[in-house]
Amino acid sequence: MRTLTPTQFDTILLLARLVVGPTIFWHGYNKMFRGGKIAGTANWFNSMGMKPNGTVHAYVAALTEMGTGVLMLLGLLTPLAAAGIVGLMTVAGWTTHRRAFLITKSGFEYVLVLGTLATVIGALGPGAWSLDRALKLSRYLQPDWRGLAISLGLGLGAGILTLALCYRPPAPTDDGA
Repeated sequence: MRTLTPTQFDTILLLARLVVGPTIFWHGYNKMFRGGKIAGTANWFNSMGMKPNGTVHAYVAALTEMGTGVLMLLGLLTPLAAAGIVGLMTVAGWTTHRRAFLITKSGFEYVLVLGTLATVIGALGPGAWSLDRALKLSRYLQPDWRGLAISLGLGLGAGILTLALCYRPPAPTDDGA
């Protein structure tokens, strides 16, 4: 089995960050500035039962998506950025996408892939071409089990806590059908 050179490994991590960071950033940007903007996003969060109110969740989701997207793209505080993405995908997966697998049926495949990729980046580290490395934060945020624990553990924990504290889906209505 052939082993990757450090340059190959760092290039792969950079490519992964170049996909995950902008993707999650644009989701937040769209919530904040496009379509129905914050008001429309707040209505959507209200309709699915997010408490105390949808406006709080609209801002938190949009700002977290934009912030973690920029951090992931830059490779800055990478395990924490990954944890933020995992938390977002946990909440999105449970509240909106859990009833099907394929995204074409509003399924969870997209959130599963994005959350898993963020976890992998958080566990492996951002690579050489990152602010973590340039600022010598890599010695504190080692790519190893700690990065995995922060990415997955903190992310899942934050997502599950958000659901436990805030998710109160409306009761199904019986329309006689």
